[in-house]
Amino acid sequence: MTAKILEKDDLMTILALIPAYNESLHIAGVVAGALVHLPVLVVDDGSTDDTAAQAQAAGATVLIQNPNQGKGAALQAGFRWAMAEGYEAVITLDADGQHNPVELPKFIQAYQTPPADLIIGRRDFSQMPPVRRLANWLGGLGYSWAVGQRIFDNQSGYRLISRRLLAALLDRNLERGFEYEVEMITICVRRGFKLAWVPIQTIYAGEASHIQPVQHTKNFLRLLWRTRQMR
Repeated sequence: MTAKILEKDDLMTILALIPAYNESLHIAGVVAGALVHLPVLVVDDGSTDDTAAQAQAAGATVLIQNPNQGKGAALQAGFRWAMAEGYEAVITLDADGQHNPVELPKFIQAYQTPPADLIIGRRDFSQMPPVRRLANWLGGLGYSWAVGQRIFDNQSGYRLISRRLLAALLDRNLERGFEYEVEMITICVRRGFKLAWVPIQTIYAGEASHIQPVQHTKNFLRLLWRTRQMR
């Protein structure tokens, strides 16, 4: 298959989508970096600070959902908006600065050669704090077992999603929290869609996590079992 080289007009059909919750300190810089490459939509998930105002001032289109509903719900709202606006693909990245917008072209290039429906940014676990490294390693082992193939990084939120995968995701009643991104991989694999990977930087600077460890673990284990049953 000959790869299509995307021209400037083609890039306007790819949207950078940033779900955000109380990220007023970081959101403007992330938006500004992403706008160098792509149009940007920020979904403010019920923030109590001025995240939405900061994002809009930086040049993003902003959707606000109240009350806070979880990252999965924020992504779904962004996906619906992208589909309605005619975008062919969405690249999601986090609002806290852990995903460097400079790396957006990696996803754009991978989308061309050859086209893929889900392209996930693969982090280097050795660069993570020990607790997160262990959690990601154990989670990866469990999820690879459940889905039946090697999944290198199921928690990375830096990823490109094609329009047909967006449609498949919006056609299902899926998780509304962080587990949504894991279930996204399941849908991709089960539909026989193309899954690909690109290496990305692993950035940690002491940011506070919005994940609730006990509840997240319970939800993840439930999701593993349900995924395994689908095989």
